[in-house]
Amino acid sequence: MTSDQIKEHLKQVKYPGFSRDIVSFGLVRSAEFSDGVVRVSLAISTNDPKVPLQLKTEVDRCLRVIPGVSEAVVDVAVQAVRTPPGAAGAAAADGGAPKPIRHAVAIGSGKGGVGKSTFAVNLACSLARVLEAQGRPGRVGLMDCEIYGPSVPLMIGLQGRPQIEGDGPTALLVPMETHGVKVMSMGFLVDDDTPVVWRGPMVMKTIQQFVQNVKWGELDVLIIDLPPGTGDAQLSLVQTIPLDGAIIVTTPQPAAAGIARKGGLMFQKVNVPILGVAENMSYFVDPAGIRHSLFGSGGGAITAERLGTVLLGQIPLIQEIREGGDSGMPVVISAPQGAAAEKFREFAETLLARLAKPNPGHL
Repeated sequence: MTSDQIKEHLKQVKYPGFSRDIVSFGLVRSAEFSDGVVRVSLAISTNDPKVPLQLKTEVDRCLRVIPGVSEAVVDVAVQAVRTPPGAAGAAAADGGAPKPIRHAVAIGSGKGGVGKSTFAVNLACSLARVLEAQGRPGRVGLMDCEIYGPSVPLMIGLQGRPQIEGDGPTALLVPMETHGVKVMSMGFLVDDDTPVVWRGPMVMKTIQQFVQNVKWGELDVLIIDLPPGTGDAQLSLVQTIPLDGAIIVTTPQPAAAGIARKGGLMFQKVNVPILGVAENMSYFVDPAGIRHSLFGSGGGAITAERLGTVLLGQIPLIQEIREGGDSGMPVVISAPQGAAAEKFREFAETLLARLAKPNPGHL
Protein backbone atom coordinates (compact mmCIF):
# COMPACT_ATOMS: atom_id res chain seq x y z
CA MET A 1 0.00 0.00 0.00
CA THR A 2 1.46 3.35 -1.06
CA SER A 3 1.40 6.68 0.73
CA ASP A 4 -1.02 8.07 -1.85
CA GLN A 5 -3.40 5.14 -1.31
CA ILE A 6 -3.38 5.73 2.44
CA LYS A 7 -4.08 9.42 1.92
CA GLU A 8 -6.97 8.53 -0.37
CA HIS A 9 -8.57 6.68 2.54
CA LEU A 10 -7.83 9.57 4.90
CA LYS A 11 -9.93 11.89 2.74
CA GLN A 12 -12.87 10.45 4.65
CA VAL A 13 -11.68 12.25 7.79
CA LYS A 14 -12.99 15.80 8.07
CA TYR A 15 -11.38 18.52 10.13
CA PRO A 16 -13.64 19.13 13.17
CA GLY A 17 -16.33 21.67 12.32
CA PHE A 18 -15.58 21.68 8.59
CA SER A 19 -16.75 19.73 5.57
CA ARG A 20 -13.23 19.63 4.13
CA ASP A 21 -10.91 16.65 4.72
CA ILE A 22 -7.54 16.66 6.47
CA VAL A 23 -5.65 15.69 3.30
CA SER A 24 -6.83 18.65 1.23
CA PHE A 25 -6.06 20.91 4.19
CA GLY A 26 -2.45 19.69 4.04
CA LEU A 27 -2.43 18.29 7.57
CA VAL A 28 -1.07 14.83 6.69
CA ARG A 29 2.71 15.05 7.01
CA SER A 30 3.53 11.41 6.20
CA ALA A 31 1.82 8.05 5.62
CA GLU A 32 3.56 4.66 5.48
CA PHE A 33 2.58 0.98 5.41
CA SER A 34 4.76 -1.98 6.40
CA ASP A 35 3.95 -5.53 7.60
CA GLY A 36 0.32 -4.71 8.30
CA VAL A 37 1.10 -1.53 10.24
CA VAL A 38 0.03 1.90 9.00
CA ARG A 39 1.89 4.87 10.39
CA VAL A 40 0.42 8.32 9.86
CA SER A 41 1.79 11.65 11.05
CA LEU A 42 -0.37 14.77 11.27
CA ALA A 43 0.70 18.37 11.92
CA ILE A 44 -1.94 20.83 13.11
CA SER A 45 -2.06 24.26 14.71
CA THR A 46 -4.66 24.70 17.42
CA ASN A 47 -5.12 25.69 21.04
CA ASP A 48 -8.18 23.45 21.44
CA PRO A 49 -7.10 20.26 23.26
CA LYS A 50 -10.14 18.39 21.94
CA VAL A 51 -9.12 18.71 18.27
CA PRO A 52 -5.96 16.51 18.34
CA LEU A 53 -7.75 13.77 20.28
CA GLN A 54 -10.75 13.82 17.95
CA LEU A 55 -8.55 13.70 14.85
CA LYS A 56 -6.45 10.86 16.23
CA THR A 57 -9.57 8.83 17.01
CA GLU A 58 -11.11 9.43 13.58
CA VAL A 59 -7.89 8.63 11.71
CA ASP A 60 -7.36 5.46 13.73
CA ARG A 61 -10.92 4.34 12.99
CA CYS A 62 -10.49 5.10 9.29
CA LEU A 63 -7.23 3.18 8.97
CA ARG A 64 -8.26 0.04 10.86
CA VAL A 65 -11.05 -0.82 8.42
CA ILE A 66 -8.62 -0.97 5.47
CA PRO A 67 -8.12 -4.60 4.37
CA GLY A 68 -4.69 -5.89 5.39
CA VAL A 69 -4.18 -3.38 8.20
CA SER A 70 -3.60 -5.01 11.58
CA GLU A 71 -2.39 -1.96 13.48
CA ALA A 72 -2.58 1.81 13.11
CA VAL A 73 -0.07 4.21 14.63
CA VAL A 74 -1.20 7.83 14.54
CA ASP A 75 1.09 10.66 15.61
CA VAL A 76 -0.39 14.15 15.94
CA ALA A 77 2.10 17.02 16.22
CA VAL A 78 0.36 20.01 17.72
CA GLN A 79 1.71 23.51 17.37
CA ALA A 80 0.04 25.89 19.76
CA VAL A 81 -1.17 29.06 18.13
CA ARG A 82 1.14 31.66 19.58
CA THR A 83 -0.27 34.92 20.80
CA PRO A 84 0.78 37.37 18.09
CA PRO A 85 1.85 40.97 18.63
CA GLY A 86 -1.36 42.96 18.66
CA ALA A 87 -3.63 39.95 18.20
CA ALA A 88 -7.04 39.63 19.76
CA GLY A 89 -6.90 37.76 23.02
CA ALA A 90 -3.36 38.87 23.78
CA ALA A 91 -2.78 40.17 27.26
CA ALA A 92 0.17 41.89 28.82
CA ALA A 93 2.48 39.96 31.11
CA ASP A 94 0.83 41.33 34.21
CA GLY A 95 -2.54 40.04 33.02
CA GLY A 96 -4.24 43.31 33.78
CA ALA A 97 -3.56 45.41 30.71
CA PRO A 98 -6.19 45.79 28.00
CA LYS A 99 -6.01 43.62 24.88
CA PRO A 100 -4.02 45.20 22.03
CA ILE A 101 -6.97 44.25 19.78
CA ARG A 102 -10.20 44.40 21.71
CA HIS A 103 -12.48 42.88 19.07
CA ALA A 104 -11.91 40.90 15.87
CA VAL A 105 -14.88 40.61 13.51
CA ALA A 106 -14.99 38.55 10.31
CA ILE A 107 -17.01 39.65 7.28
CA GLY A 108 -18.11 36.56 5.34
CA SER A 109 -20.56 35.69 2.65
CA GLY A 110 -20.10 32.12 1.44
CA LYS A 111 -20.82 33.43 -2.05
CA GLY A 112 -18.82 35.81 -4.22
CA GLY A 113 -20.24 38.87 -5.93
CA VAL A 114 -22.39 40.15 -3.08
CA GLY A 115 -20.27 43.23 -2.36
CA LYS A 116 -18.63 41.89 0.77
CA SER A 117 -15.34 43.76 0.34
CA THR A 118 -17.19 46.99 -0.45
CA PHE A 119 -19.17 46.48 2.74
CA ALA A 120 -16.04 45.73 4.78
CA VAL A 121 -14.19 48.82 3.51
CA ASN A 122 -17.07 51.20 4.17
CA LEU A 123 -17.82 49.62 7.55
CA ALA A 124 -14.17 49.99 8.62
CA CYS A 125 -14.10 53.64 7.54
CA SER A 126 -17.40 54.29 9.34
CA LEU A 127 -16.09 52.66 12.49
CA ALA A 128 -13.02 54.89 12.30
CA ARG A 129 -15.19 58.02 12.02
CA VAL A 130 -17.44 56.97 14.91
CA LEU A 131 -14.48 56.15 17.15
CA GLU A 132 -12.67 59.35 16.18
CA ALA A 133 -15.75 61.30 17.28
CA GLN A 134 -15.42 59.49 20.62
CA GLY A 135 -11.79 60.59 20.94
CA ARG A 136 -10.29 57.25 19.81
CA PRO A 137 -8.68 57.90 16.40
CA GLY A 138 -6.60 55.27 14.61
CA ARG A 139 -8.25 52.36 16.44
CA VAL A 140 -9.61 50.37 13.47
CA GLY A 141 -7.83 47.74 11.38
CA LEU A 142 -8.85 46.05 8.12
CA MET A 143 -7.27 42.72 7.18
CA ASP A 144 -7.92 41.60 3.60
CA CYS A 145 -7.81 37.79 3.52
CA GLU A 146 -8.62 37.48 -0.19
CA ILE A 147 -5.37 35.94 -1.41
CA TYR A 148 -6.20 35.30 -5.05
CA GLY A 149 -7.98 38.52 -5.96
CA PRO A 150 -7.49 41.23 -3.33
CA SER A 151 -9.60 44.32 -4.02
CA VAL A 152 -9.37 46.20 -0.72
CA PRO A 153 -6.29 48.29 -1.75
CA LEU A 154 -8.17 49.63 -4.79
CA MET A 155 -11.37 50.28 -2.87
CA ILE A 156 -9.72 52.13 -0.02
CA GLY A 157 -7.21 54.01 -2.18
CA LEU A 158 -3.87 52.53 -1.07
CA GLN A 159 -0.92 51.37 -3.13
CA GLY A 160 2.75 50.61 -2.58
CA ARG A 161 4.53 48.27 -0.18
CA PRO A 162 4.25 48.13 3.62
CA GLN A 163 7.36 48.90 5.64
CA ILE A 164 9.14 46.22 7.67
CA GLU A 165 10.14 46.83 11.26
CA GLY A 166 12.93 44.73 12.74
CA ASP A 167 14.97 41.87 11.31
CA GLY A 168 14.81 38.09 11.11
CA PRO A 169 12.04 36.00 12.70
CA THR A 170 10.83 38.92 14.85
CA ALA A 171 10.36 41.31 11.90
CA LEU A 172 6.90 42.80 11.56
CA LEU A 173 5.02 44.27 8.61
CA VAL A 174 3.69 47.74 9.35
CA PRO A 175 0.15 48.10 7.98
CA MET A 176 -0.56 50.96 5.62
CA GLU A 177 -3.06 53.54 6.84
CA THR A 178 -5.70 55.82 5.37
CA HIS A 179 -8.99 57.36 6.54
CA GLY A 180 -8.08 56.30 10.09
CA VAL A 181 -7.92 52.61 9.13
CA LYS A 182 -4.83 50.39 9.31
CA VAL A 183 -4.84 48.01 6.33
CA MET A 184 -2.99 44.84 5.37
CA SER A 185 -3.64 43.00 2.12
CA MET A 186 -2.00 40.55 -0.24
CA GLY A 187 -2.49 43.28 -2.82
CA PHE A 188 0.40 45.20 -1.19
CA LEU A 189 2.78 42.26 -1.58
CA VAL A 190 2.32 41.19 -5.22
CA ASP A 191 2.30 43.06 -8.51
CA ASP A 192 -1.02 43.74 -10.24
CA ASP A 193 -0.09 41.44 -13.12
CA THR A 194 1.15 38.58 -10.92
CA PRO A 195 -1.44 35.86 -10.25
CA VAL A 196 -1.22 34.01 -6.94
CA VAL A 197 -1.25 30.30 -7.78
CA TRP A 198 -1.12 28.62 -4.38
CA ARG A 199 -2.39 25.47 -2.75
CA GLY A 200 -4.27 25.47 0.53
CA PRO A 201 -1.35 25.22 2.98
CA MET A 202 0.31 28.33 1.53
CA VAL A 203 -2.96 30.25 1.85
CA MET A 204 -3.29 29.17 5.46
CA LYS A 205 0.30 30.22 6.22
CA THR A 206 -0.24 33.66 4.72
CA ILE A 207 -3.38 34.25 6.78
CA GLN A 208 -1.48 33.26 9.91
CA GLN A 209 1.30 35.71 9.04
CA PHE A 210 -1.21 38.52 8.52
CA VAL A 211 -2.26 37.98 12.13
CA GLN A 212 1.04 37.12 13.77
CA ASN A 213 3.58 39.17 11.81
CA VAL A 214 1.80 42.49 11.36
CA LYS A 215 2.22 45.36 13.80
CA TRP A 216 -1.44 46.20 14.29
CA GLY A 217 -0.90 48.08 17.52
CA GLU A 218 -3.83 48.87 19.79
CA LEU A 219 -7.19 48.57 18.02
CA ASP A 220 -10.77 48.71 19.16
CA VAL A 221 -11.92 46.67 16.16
CA LEU A 222 -10.12 44.58 13.54
CA ILE A 223 -12.38 43.96 10.53
CA ILE A 224 -11.38 40.80 8.63
CA ASP A 225 -12.59 40.57 5.04
CA LEU A 226 -12.82 36.88 4.14
CA PRO A 227 -12.96 35.39 0.65
CA PRO A 228 -16.05 33.42 -0.39
CA GLY A 229 -16.38 29.82 0.74
CA THR A 230 -15.68 27.76 3.85
CA GLY A 231 -12.16 26.53 3.19
CA ASP A 232 -8.51 27.27 3.84
CA ALA A 233 -8.70 30.95 4.77
CA GLN A 234 -11.61 30.42 7.15
CA LEU A 235 -10.03 27.43 8.88
CA SER A 236 -6.69 29.20 9.26
CA LEU A 237 -8.34 32.29 10.68
CA VAL A 238 -10.36 30.54 13.38
CA GLN A 239 -7.25 28.57 14.35
CA THR A 240 -5.10 31.68 14.61
CA ILE A 241 -7.16 34.48 16.13
CA PRO A 242 -10.08 34.40 18.58
CA LEU A 243 -12.99 35.97 16.71
CA ASP A 244 -15.59 37.95 18.63
CA GLY A 245 -18.11 37.37 15.89
CA ALA A 246 -18.94 37.40 12.21
CA ILE A 247 -21.23 39.44 9.98
CA ILE A 248 -22.76 37.62 7.02
CA VAL A 249 -23.27 39.65 3.85
CA THR A 250 -25.85 38.60 1.26
CA THR A 251 -28.01 40.02 -1.50
CA PRO A 252 -31.78 39.45 -1.45
CA GLN A 253 -32.11 36.68 -4.04
CA PRO A 254 -32.26 33.00 -2.97
CA ALA A 255 -29.11 32.10 -4.96
CA ALA A 256 -27.05 34.30 -2.64
CA ALA A 257 -29.04 33.92 0.58
CA GLY A 258 -28.91 30.13 0.56
CA ILE A 259 -25.12 30.06 0.26
CA ALA A 260 -24.74 32.87 2.80
CA ARG A 261 -26.63 30.71 5.29
CA LYS A 262 -24.07 27.92 4.75
CA GLY A 263 -21.30 30.43 5.40
CA GLY A 264 -23.00 31.37 8.65
CA LEU A 265 -23.39 27.74 9.68
CA MET A 266 -19.65 27.29 9.19
CA PHE A 267 -18.95 30.00 11.77
CA GLN A 268 -21.44 28.45 14.18
CA LYS A 269 -19.76 25.05 13.87
CA VAL A 270 -16.48 26.55 15.04
CA ASN A 271 -18.19 28.49 17.84
CA VAL A 272 -17.91 31.96 16.31
CA PRO A 273 -20.99 34.07 17.19
CA ILE A 274 -23.02 35.47 14.31
CA LEU A 275 -23.43 39.19 15.02
CA GLY A 276 -26.00 39.67 12.28
CA VAL A 277 -26.75 39.69 8.56
CA ALA A 278 -26.25 42.64 6.22
CA GLU A 279 -28.36 42.68 3.05
CA ASN A 280 -26.52 44.44 0.24
CA MET A 281 -28.02 45.78 -3.02
CA SER A 282 -31.41 45.45 -1.37
CA TYR A 283 -33.31 47.85 -3.60
CA PHE A 284 -32.94 50.70 -6.07
CA VAL A 285 -34.74 54.02 -5.85
CA ASP A 286 -35.20 55.69 -9.23
CA PRO A 287 -35.20 59.49 -9.81
CA ALA A 288 -38.98 59.51 -9.36
CA GLY A 289 -38.61 58.05 -5.88
CA ILE A 290 -40.02 54.65 -6.82
CA ARG A 291 -38.39 51.69 -5.10
CA HIS A 292 -37.45 48.66 -7.21
CA SER A 293 -36.40 45.26 -5.83
CA LEU A 294 -34.01 44.37 -8.65
CA PHE A 295 -32.64 41.27 -6.91
CA GLY A 296 -35.84 40.16 -5.22
CA SER A 297 -36.57 40.72 -1.57
CA GLY A 298 -36.46 39.04 1.81
CA GLY A 299 -33.21 37.10 1.45
CA GLY A 300 -31.43 38.90 4.26
CA ALA A 301 -34.31 38.51 6.72
CA ILE A 302 -34.70 34.83 5.89
CA THR A 303 -30.97 34.22 6.29
CA ALA A 304 -30.95 35.99 9.65
CA GLU A 305 -33.96 34.02 10.88
CA ARG A 306 -32.48 30.67 9.87
CA LEU A 307 -29.18 31.51 11.55
CA GLY A 308 -30.93 32.66 14.71
CA THR A 309 -29.57 36.20 14.46
CA VAL A 310 -30.73 39.66 13.42
CA LEU A 311 -30.89 41.55 10.15
CA LEU A 312 -28.54 44.45 10.86
CA GLY A 313 -29.80 46.50 7.94
CA GLN A 314 -30.30 46.87 4.21
CA ILE A 315 -27.98 48.74 1.87
CA PRO A 316 -29.65 50.11 -1.27
CA LEU A 317 -28.13 49.85 -4.73
CA ILE A 318 -26.52 53.28 -5.01
CA GLN A 319 -24.22 54.29 -7.83
CA GLU A 320 -22.01 56.36 -5.52
CA ILE A 321 -21.07 53.25 -3.52
CA ARG A 322 -19.73 51.55 -6.65
CA GLU A 323 -17.99 54.72 -7.83
CA GLY A 324 -16.31 55.13 -4.45
CA GLY A 325 -14.90 51.61 -4.62
CA ASP A 326 -13.57 52.11 -8.15
CA SER A 327 -11.98 55.48 -7.36
CA GLY A 328 -10.43 54.49 -4.02
CA MET A 329 -12.54 57.01 -2.12
CA PRO A 330 -15.18 55.10 -0.08
CA VAL A 331 -18.59 56.75 -0.18
CA VAL A 332 -18.60 57.23 3.59
CA ILE A 333 -15.55 59.47 3.11
CA SER A 334 -16.51 61.23 -0.13
CA ALA A 335 -20.12 61.91 0.88
CA PRO A 336 -20.28 61.63 4.69
CA GLN A 337 -23.69 63.29 4.86
CA GLY A 338 -25.27 61.15 2.14
CA ALA A 339 -27.79 58.34 2.45
CA ALA A 340 -25.18 55.60 1.91
CA ALA A 341 -22.86 57.00 4.59
CA GLU A 342 -25.79 57.18 6.99
CA LYS A 343 -26.53 53.49 6.43
CA PHE A 344 -22.94 52.47 7.13
CA ARG A 345 -22.78 54.73 10.19
CA GLU A 346 -25.82 52.88 11.55
CA PHE A 347 -24.06 49.57 10.90
CA ALA A 348 -20.95 50.79 12.71
CA GLU A 349 -22.85 52.03 15.75
CA THR A 350 -24.92 48.83 15.92
CA LEU A 351 -21.78 46.70 15.69
CA LEU A 352 -20.03 48.60 18.48
CA ALA A 353 -23.13 48.27 20.66
CA ARG A 354 -23.32 44.52 20.06
CA LEU A 355 -19.61 44.05 20.77
CA ALA A 356 -20.03 45.87 24.05
CA LYS A 357 -22.36 43.11 25.27
CA PRO A 358 -20.93 40.20 27.32
CA ASN A 359 -22.30 37.76 24.71
CA PRO A 360 -22.33 39.73 21.45
CA GLY A 361 -23.83 36.90 19.40
CA HIS A 362 -26.95 36.68 21.59
CA LEU A 363 -30.10 38.54 20.55
